[in-house]
Amino acid sequence: MLVGAGRYADPWHDHAAQGDEVAQVARAIGHEVRVRSTRPSTFDDLAQQPGPDGEPWLPDVLVVAASGDPGQQPDEDSPAWRPFHDARHALVERGTAVLALHASACVFADDPRWAATIGGRWVPGRSWHPDQGPTTFRVVDDEHPVTWSLRTVTADDERYADLAVDPGVHVLVVADVTADEAGTHGTAGEHPVVWTVPGAGRVLYDALGHDARSMASPSRRALLASELAWLLHP
Repeated sequence: MLVGAGRYADPWHDHAAQGDEVAQVARAIGHEVRVRSTRPSTFDDLAQQPGPDGEPWLPDVLVVAASGDPGQQPDEDSPAWRPFHDARHALVERGTAVLALHASACVFADDPRWAATIGGRWVPGRSWHPDQGPTTFRVVDDEHPVTWSLRTVTADDERYADLAVDPGVHVLVVADVTADEAGTHGTAGEHPVVWTVPGAGRVLYDALGHDARSMASPSRRALLASELAWLLHP
């Protein structure tokens, strides 16, 4: 569990609380969880933890609850973070599944490999959301293992809209935005908010989960448990 801190945090999200909510769900279904914050040294010790095959220890799933400046560009601090990004990307290349949550569509903008990994991103000046409130999110594929038992997900949450979404992703859940809500600055209609990304490993982005009010929803927690189960049991 990677929670945002410092460079990859913001004033609007309590990433530690988000991470704790996810850890509770993962532990409740029988999984060990290790929580770490975003620091240049976050992954330094992984090579020192050999797995059963003698190779460096490989987590089954990397859960990311982080954010930051969605327009972040490489800067004078970037060289110190390069080993972090390389190690994170190497986990994915070696087969670690990925669950990217909510504002993680904004994170690691200074490393374009992240947006490619999760199949989309928040675009400054384009992406937005209506005010947070009680919302019903629609399942658009009720035959996928993640969503087969769900028709809708209700939560007190934000509806991310106008994200840049790769055309090859498989959309599972959408948020509906009215014309009045969109006004002149956004697009009305349905917006992908939960999707899987094609490839050798399993990757899922889930835009829900702004704060504890969202995580208090039984159907939102059921969705999260289903996502983890799918990622952990390919």
